[in-house]
Amino acid sequence: MARRIHDVDRDAIPLDCGIFRHDGNALFALERIGVEHALGKNLSIAEESCLAQDLVHERRLAVVNVCDDCNVADVRAKLHRSKACGEQGRYDECSTPRVRRSMKEDSPLQMPVQYLKGVGPRRAEVLAAAGVRTIEDLLYYVPRAYIERTTQRSLRSIAEPMLMPMLFARERESVSVLRREVSIIVTIERIVEKRFRSQRTLLEAIIRDDTGAYGALHFWNGHQYYRRALSVGKRYIVTGVPELDRLHRVTFTHPQVEPVEDDDDAALAQGILPLYRLSEQMRSRGITHSALRRLVRTALESVHSVIADPLPLSLRQERMLPPLQETLEHLHFPTSHQALERAQQRMKYQEIFLFELLLAIGRQRKRRSPAPVIAAASPRWEQLCRTLPFTLTSAQRRAIEAIAADLASGRPMHRLLQGDVGAGKTLVALAAMLATADAGYQSLLAVPTEVLAEQHWRTIRRLTSTLDLEVVKLVGSQSPAERRATAGAIATGQAQIVVGTHALFAESAAGDQQRYHRVGLVVIDEQHRFGVVQRARLEQLASTSHPERLQPHVLVMSATPIPRTLTMTLYGDLDVTTLDELPAGRQPVRTLVLGHDQLDRAYEIIRTEVRARRQAFIVYPLVEESERVQLKAASAEFERLAREQFPTERLALVHGQMSWNEKEHVMERFAAGDYDILVATTVIEVGIDVPNATVMLIEHAERFGLAQLHQLRGRVGRGTAPATCLLITEPALALMVQSPPRDDEPPAVVRLRTMAQTTNGFLIAEADMRLRGPGDMLGTRQAGMPEFRFVDLASDAEIIAQARQDAVRLLEHDPHLRRPEHARLRAHLLSYADANTHFSTA
Repeated sequence: MARRIHDVDRDAIPLDCGIFRHDGNALFALERIGVEHALGKNLSIAEESCLAQDLVHERRLAVVNVCDDCNVADVRAKLHRSKACGEQGRYDECSTPRVRRSMKEDSPLQMPVQYLKGVGPRRAEVLAAAGVRTIEDLLYYVPRAYIERTTQRSLRSIAEPMLMPMLFARERESVSVLRREVSIIVTIERIVEKRFRSQRTLLEAIIRDDTGAYGALHFWNGHQYYRRALSVGKRYIVTGVPELDRLHRVTFTHPQVEPVEDDDDAALAQGILPLYRLSEQMRSRGITHSALRRLVRTALESVHSVIADPLPLSLRQERMLPPLQETLEHLHFPTSHQALERAQQRMKYQEIFLFELLLAIGRQRKRRSPAPVIAAASPRWEQLCRTLPFTLTSAQRRAIEAIAADLASGRPMHRLLQGDVGAGKTLVALAAMLATADAGYQSLLAVPTEVLAEQHWRTIRRLTSTLDLEVVKLVGSQSPAERRATAGAIATGQAQIVVGTHALFAESAAGDQQRYHRVGLVVIDEQHRFGVVQRARLEQLASTSHPERLQPHVLVMSATPIPRTLTMTLYGDLDVTTLDELPAGRQPVRTLVLGHDQLDRAYEIIRTEVRARRQAFIVYPLVEESERVQLKAASAEFERLAREQFPTERLALVHGQMSWNEKEHVMERFAAGDYDILVATTVIEVGIDVPNATVMLIEHAERFGLAQLHQLRGRVGRGTAPATCLLITEPALALMVQSPPRDDEPPAVVRLRTMAQTTNGFLIAEADMRLRGPGDMLGTRQAGMPEFRFVDLASDAEIIAQARQDAVRLLEHDPHLRRPEHARLRAHLLSYADANTHFSTA
């Protein structure tokens, strides 16, 4: 009788041999069953496995579907068929996401969570809404926060950072910028109902923490529910945004409230209590923190033996990372702070390592394509340099040399050009476009707005006015006649540089697509404001403009400096060039943070500069006054300033509700010196260059983001005279900025202090990302970056650098991940690419 596969001595099986799928299926090596190796358990046959086909072809490995009644002859037959599949070269046919999904169906980790003990159909429905559909999803639904016994928050520690602005702020609205969500364990002391003349009723629960401090929970709705749900004398986990009431008590309005169960107390007694993200639907089905931990425990026990590790053993040992199974255990059930930290570090490394590996593979693929060969020597650029009234900085010269080497290589350039405000990025890009024109190719310059398109078009035409060069503009607001004339010049190659917005890749009203002529270079300004699909579409159109389908060179530019961690992740597939010098004669802008009670001092600084024949900006966050938000508005303040503060000075007003021609007329006259003071909204953030302007006053500065503040400040100090930026805010916030920094201070204070302490755009970008996160800073979906669950791009620079280095080194030794020890990693990477197609196909 033929020996069955499951009778093989498992102790003799090298567990390090096998394929790990994203679904987590453990694959055991079954040695000497008529072939060199057979891999698999509960997997589809090799005909449906793109990865298995490749492994069979290269390493004589095969994936088999092992079942209880499957004998050796069946296995050999399947291995024979899998080898035939490999010899026929069906890799591309087998590598679709649909096929890879079919390969995961039998995995225990892909079992629907509904069938886990304690779940059922109704709970499964609400878990699915939270993204938890399978056992694997549940294991990766890690806690959002932890309460540690030794470092629990108290009501007093929550109140202290809010107390000063509450005492000094003139308007309650100004305190909203200080709010953050917190979690705390409290006891309900009493529950009272308060009725008001407005006929509204408030249910108030007085709470006390372990230090004896008191606070309150406020519920304006759902009184009956909360009367039943809350019990006097019982302990609860409260999660919400704290506020201070008139008695300076910490209050929570409609917070999440979960009873502290015996399991919670047990976990806290051990030192750490995990807290999960719980939706209202989850709580309505009885899924509490404690219930979720029980489900995770059951899941871990049920799939304990099939959790395989995608990271090669050698890499884990080198970086001292715990195994995946141990990692998941400690994320959900940490036994100590050190164990939790090790588990979090491991997940951060794995997440970013897979991402960097995908980027590295993408770089390899892009560099294999042919591209136009563009000579480094450019007669037009040399002619332009002779007419420039200034000398290029060393950083600009280095950038031009690096780009010239890329253009001459015959392989597609993919380079990021970044620099601070006023560093001269446009001139560097123009050097590349002139070299492209000299080689007989067309250049496309894509910008996100028509204002920027107009600015770049005028700047390039002015700089190249003495050259034999045709520069055209392609924007959505052009008339049909203008559009036809421009489109014709582009399609025939008469236009050598095309400056445009989304109209560059958008279809016309008639459904026609713009045709280009031998595009050699695509320049994308403020590229994070273009979607991945849009950028890919523009590159595709550029490629089809060549009969031989050459890939265009691509240069992307950032309006502001990019933090180092983002250049290793979001821009990790690009070579990076940084302009780290400002033009000669530029001086750092002095920045002062003043309260509204110091406006007279600010106005006197402006008067002094105007008397010295300088100019000033005064910026407001709104055009018109709003009843909802009590902020100063540009229109009303313009009239007040002209009447009360600057009656003898020449004032002008510009804002976003004006037509393009009106705005352009006012800004041109201001640049010409016809006005002393320009009152404006953030419409002047970009697109205006007035070297004579030396003062920037920004009202309600706490309402602006760091990037906006830095851009606005960049409008002054563009000449040789010293410049000043005045940030006007609430007196309480100004006082906090001048006080020593605190760990728990409001984000608005951090922003204002950062602006006051540095003019370095790179430091400002790092601080901005720490405050907002990369998603809010750049827009992750627009930028094509996946949502990281573990990695913090603002603080994990060291881990990111290690993962990037390891990914590059691994591919140098095994470019196709075909070594047996990399098989699990390769399969995991395939599924990771499926889950992030919006990025991996960019």
